[in-house]
Amino acid sequence: MNLRKLWSSRSLSLTLRFVIPLVVFMILLAYVVVPLVDKLTLRWSIRDLDMRSKMITNTLQEPFGDLLVQGNRMKINTLFRRAIQDERLLALGYCDDQNKLLYNTPTFPNSIGCSLPKSSILESPALIQLPQGLVHVAVNPLLIEGVQSGSLVLVHDMSFVERRSSDTRKYILILFAVLCLVTSFITVFIAHWSWRGWMKGVRALLRGDGLTKSKSSGSELQPLVSDLRALLRTIDAERRIADDVTLSWNPETLRNLLYKQFAGEQIIVVSNREPYIHVKGKDGIQIQRPASGLVTAVEAVMRACSGIWIAHGGGTADHDVVDKNDHFAVPPEHPEYMLRRIWLTREEEQGYYYGFANEGLWPLCHIAHVRPIFRTSDWKQYVAINQRFADAVVQESDREDPVVLVQDYHFALLPRMLRKALPKATIIMFWHIPWPNPESFGICPWREELLRGMLGSTILGFHTPFHCKNFLETVDRYLETRIEQASSTIYHGGNLTLVADYPISIQWPTPWQDSQPSITTCRTEIRQLLKIDKDCLIGLGVDRLDYTKGILERLRAVECLLESHPEMIGRFCFIQIAAPSRSALEEYQNFDASVRALTTQINLRFSKESYLPVHLKVEHHEPVDVNRYYRAADVCMVTSLHDGMNLVAKEYVAARDDERGVLILSRFTGAAHELYEALIVNPYHIEQTADALYQALTMPEFEQQARMRSMRSMVRDFNVYRWAARMLLDAARIRQRQKLSEKIGM
Repeated sequence: MNLRKLWSSRSLSLTLRFVIPLVVFMILLAYVVVPLVDKLTLRWSIRDLDMRSKMITNTLQEPFGDLLVQGNRMKINTLFRRAIQDERLLALGYCDDQNKLLYNTPTFPNSIGCSLPKSSILESPALIQLPQGLVHVAVNPLLIEGVQSGSLVLVHDMSFVERRSSDTRKYILILFAVLCLVTSFITVFIAHWSWRGWMKGVRALLRGDGLTKSKSSGSELQPLVSDLRALLRTIDAERRIADDVTLSWNPETLRNLLYKQFAGEQIIVVSNREPYIHVKGKDGIQIQRPASGLVTAVEAVMRACSGIWIAHGGGTADHDVVDKNDHFAVPPEHPEYMLRRIWLTREEEQGYYYGFANEGLWPLCHIAHVRPIFRTSDWKQYVAINQRFADAVVQESDREDPVVLVQDYHFALLPRMLRKALPKATIIMFWHIPWPNPESFGICPWREELLRGMLGSTILGFHTPFHCKNFLETVDRYLETRIEQASSTIYHGGNLTLVADYPISIQWPTPWQDSQPSITTCRTEIRQLLKIDKDCLIGLGVDRLDYTKGILERLRAVECLLESHPEMIGRFCFIQIAAPSRSALEEYQNFDASVRALTTQINLRFSKESYLPVHLKVEHHEPVDVNRYYRAADVCMVTSLHDGMNLVAKEYVAARDDERGVLILSRFTGAAHELYEALIVNPYHIEQTADALYQALTMPEFEQQARMRSMRSMVRDFNVYRWAARMLLDAARIRQRQKLSEKIGM
């Protein structure tokens, strides 16, 4: 059935449902009111005639008294005839003190004497029913020179009352008919208006917007909305639990999900860091994989779903390998998706990336006690580059509603820009770093602009519920919005944003699981490479060379261990892999120097013969090479001062298929909320971290196995495919609601 016909049929049914009871009620009301009005009209008429009778008596009293004394019958009759010329006064008579009728007009009824007979009308004794109709009779005493001398009998015709009652009934019926029509119209209008408002609210609820745009309106329906939302959340939670229990997330499962939920849809990823970097080397162009948790997670998703990845092309040979559209198919050995590179000048990169993003937002969002630096020139570059990436997304979009995955703090303004250009797009922004509390974020000069930009997203993801809570409180502090705490949604500028936690993870199984060397082989190779004694236990740290990663605190813990447990000198060494990062910034240059200085200090104190306690490797390592270090290490230390998730912890767990090794994990990482079997430490507490390191080095194998087995189970079940699937499933549900609301709103 056509939707408009269905609406018309339902509209008619709704109208009749209101109008018919109203008409019946008005008829019953008229049935009761008309007799009542007749009685009121009659009583009012009687009082009116009583007053008229007294007035006529008073008027005739003086001239009639004179004529009565004179005994002039002719003039008396003339006076009476003149008096009854009033159309309502039917007859007039005079009775003496003995109640004898002496004078009367010819119209005086014979049945009426000088004494008032008993009325046949119960309501009033002054009413008498005569053959010619109802009359009103009034007997008023006549005073002559202050002495009563008989009485005047006045007979009024009551037919005018009947005419008045008839007219009154007619007018009342007309009034009730008009009132019924007007009331019906108003009632139907209000009913339709309320119905349309309610339907609009339901459609908004299906879209996730809430029932109304303000809490004050539609308050009577809020209980229904609350119940419906609770039901939807229950269904969604049950579905999530069912998915978690029944599904084993892997590339094939994710592909099936994408095929089922996003068949024919276009998926675009936007990030600053590209998954493959082409650099010029001695042997020609070489390909590098950057040390980035973001790339590790998202690249696995792109392999599963294909699509387009838009990123900054920063490699020295990136220009040399792209086509005329700046495209390059990746991975090079087996292309599965397309990489689109965006070019930046040195000045643009300095302002947008090194300046606003990494001297401003990065320290702002990390509690690492480094002061953020904000410059207007950097902000302008940040806005311009965000717009350039937005234009690239629009250019690459082959439809009006693509699914766009915006990655990290480099593109806080991008969602709003995309929302303006592609209103129907599903925009998923994932914030890979922590979100600070409102007071900390408030120091940013462009805080409102950043928040508005992010709220252009359909879904805004963080690693932990705590980061979500901080963001909701920040928005509540600085923007005029409607926040639904129960559903964790924000309504701002006509757009609804779902704020949710999606703990990121890693690929499982790892790409090199079937080809990786054995644990023994990896240990032998690493020991030979670094000239480490075969009986020496190995500790490992893998990070970018960044002040938030707690590398200095980690090295101090190693130093403290060797001080407090001198028996470990020669029996334990620590390898720190530190990928160079943002070396153009002074803060990072100073940090690099501090790490090198502390490493030298420790080695000078505790080295002997061929033994070197700390091996610092500040250079790029391919993921497959890092995996060898994971498999060789007895202990992996992740001591970030503040981190969104930190995938190194999960990578180490995934690499240990022998179920051996111990993970030391900072409590200030998102991973600490998932990997409970790790040794959780406060990296600022050097002695505590050193004690945890000693506990790890002396932990029995059965305990290592129990802890590692549990953590591997967690990483396996909550892998990167599940992370992506949760966001994409939420996006699919929102898209379905939007399409449904569009159909309902036709």
